[in-house]
Amino acid sequence: MAKYLAQIVVMGVQVVGRAFARALRQEYAASQAAAQARGRTGQQSAAASSISGMSLQEAQQILNISTLSPEEIQKNYEHLFKANEKSVGGSFYLQSKVVRAKERLDEELNIQKQEQNQQSQQNPET
Repeated sequence: MAKYLAQIVVMGVQVVGRAFARALRQEYAASQAAAQARGRTGQQSAAASSISGMSLQEAQQILNISTLSPEEIQKNYEHLFKANEKSVGGSFYLQSKVVRAKERLDEELNIQKQEQNQQSQQNPET
């Protein structure tokens, strides 16, 4: 009886192991395809996220913006920075988050500008 129970356990582990390995390979392939689709700009954006420690989405949420327009970023940054000044009872922590969010969004704008410049150089209009 113990022998059959051990065989059932071993076969179950093998089945689960194969399924896990297959799922891992599929996830890796999907990740590679997504990385290739993002291209170089995606790599630069990911690098900026890792350097600043803040994702693009988090920075947009902090500054309460939906599109990357320099005017909207600056307006919301100034408002939130002043609202969180220590002299008016604000939080230094929140103020530093606002500064980091603006830095991250500025970096993203620079990446997009570089991408546009590269595309215009590769496809010059005649």
